[in-house]
Amino acid sequence: MVVYVFDLGGVLIKLDVKRCFQAFERLMGEKNMRAVLGMDSNGEGVKAVSVASKQLMADFERGLIEPEDFLTQVLQYCHPGTTRDDVLEAWMAMLDELPAERLQFVASLRQKGHPVYLLSNGNDLHFDFINRQYRLDTYFDGLFLSQKMHMSKPEPQIFEAVQKTISESLPAGTPFSVVFIDDIQANRQAAEQTVGWHTYASIDELA
Repeated sequence: MVVYVFDLGGVLIKLDVKRCFQAFERLMGEKNMRAVLGMDSNGEGVKAVSVASKQLMADFERGLIEPEDFLTQVLQYCHPGTTRDDVLEAWMAMLDELPAERLQFVASLRQKGHPVYLLSNGNDLHFDFINRQYRLDTYFDGLFLSQKMHMSKPEPQIFEAVQKTISESLPAGTPFSVVFIDDIQANRQAAEQTVGWHTYASIDELA
């Protein structure tokens, strides 16, 4: 039995990180954007990021901060006159299209009898929006979301938790292997080393 596990951002849905952070630059300026979000206007990570900034983003990704609290905290660093909706619009600017053929590929795997799962580092603001548009929950046998599990890739325990859940979902004694598609090398390496998954960087590599 071959089980497929897909990342969401960068593998299924296209991301426009540069557009997102250019929007935030307009709202709060380059200095605050670097300090709060840890990115520059080109969408590139900056080396020197405050501990508080790292904690804010990590806690939001792990579901330890509610979406409204996240928006409120970011809003504090924005120019006067900026609204909560302005911050939300900038945050959502990261999301681009989800090509239909990618979901069709996932559906084709299920039709062939392969269990398919989603394993995503994300947040409720992004995921809820995507799920309303594309109904991801109807394409997968299960959704493993960092904000619901309170852990994130590439932490070994998240892969161990997913592996355990997959094993328990199959008839007792069923041998299985996992194919994991994730565009982040550190996540792929952790999956290989922790639970022995076979990894790919994109759906195209599976063709």
